[in-house]
Amino acid sequence: MTTVGVLRETAGRERRVALTPDGVARLRRTGFRVLVETGAGRSAWFDDDAYAEAGADAGSRQQVYDESDVLLVVRPPEDVAALAAGRVLVGLLDPLGDPALAGRLAAQGVTAISLDLLPRTLSRAQPMDALTSQANVAGYKAALLAAEAYGGFFPMLVTAAGTSRPAQVLVLGAGVAGLQALATARRLGALVTGYDVREAARADIASTGAAVLQLDAETQGSADGYARRLTDEAAAAQLTALTRAVPRFDVVITTAKVPGGRSPLLVPAEALAAMRPGSVVIDLGGNVAGAVADTRTVTDHGVTVIGAPNLASTVPVAASTAYARNVVALVSSLLPEGRLPAGRADEVLDAVLVTHGGDVVHPRLRDHQETR
Repeated sequence: MTTVGVLRETAGRERRVALTPDGVARLRRTGFRVLVETGAGRSAWFDDDAYAEAGADAGSRQQVYDESDVLLVVRPPEDVAALAAGRVLVGLLDPLGDPALAGRLAAQGVTAISLDLLPRTLSRAQPMDALTSQANVAGYKAALLAAEAYGGFFPMLVTAAGTSRPAQVLVLGAGVAGLQALATARRLGALVTGYDVREAARADIASTGAAVLQLDAETQGSADGYARRLTDEAAAAQLTALTRAVPRFDVVITTAKVPGGRSPLLVPAEALAAMRPGSVVIDLGGNVAGAVADTRTVTDHGVTVIGAPNLASTVPVAASTAYARNVVALVSSLLPEGRLPAGRADEVLDAVLVTHGGDVVHPRLRDHQETR
């Protein structure tokens, strides 16, 4: 019987777990044995008893490494070198951001599958789309975090003491996280505006009921559902226009990421300096000058800047539940017997497969290895 293992996450501030008790039950029904490291779900409020009731075995970390054919993680474990040759590692491995990891896994003989390479344009892949599920959680939490940090009300309130105006919220980037942030901020009563350089994304912004910020900047399409980098000239024009526009808002949430590339600067120091005291900036995408990950700072001008690249991990129950559904869908579809099918010819698997048979097999990563 194929064993699927689940490790306790070791990355700092990470509270998610790769498989929930509900996910255990789903895998057990398809014939897998599930082995969970003791305490793996504790930070996400899933205790060991819940896993046992769902049919999982409990074991030490070393036991999970030794007995698992397929290992499920959220992020790469710090002790990934303990994974033996021939095993399968599934997670959000960020190989484009850390290509050296792919080389190490290939040298170990590990088959690595990274969910953050999944093509969003394939309908069959949607149940496995962990980036989307986690971005939904992050966008929701970003709006709540902004409301907590902002010194005023989000909605317009009419009271005996007078009327307070609604907060003006700008969301930069209309991917999944941005759209969820727009929708959540609007439900909280704020006046919301969205911006994205992609023409198609502007219709998505309008669909949430938000206004669309119009800037004179080059638009970019996308073949795989992800944003593309602007040319240097277009990026400079965009930044100039945003520097003028940003100070009009009370709250700014940035969500623009480029997979495998550097995130664009959208809120420069000049824009921060021009914002009103008490304004709030939430940086999910690495788009704000001076923002520090997992840190809340206040500028000399009284603007609160919160670096929040890992917000999904702060909503561990919802995020873990969604992620577990993604990995169960992937394992059930792509690894029905706990290993790659013989004679595989699968466009989804080809897109997410990073290493196999001692080699880096993903085209983008293989090119990187060859140019080193």
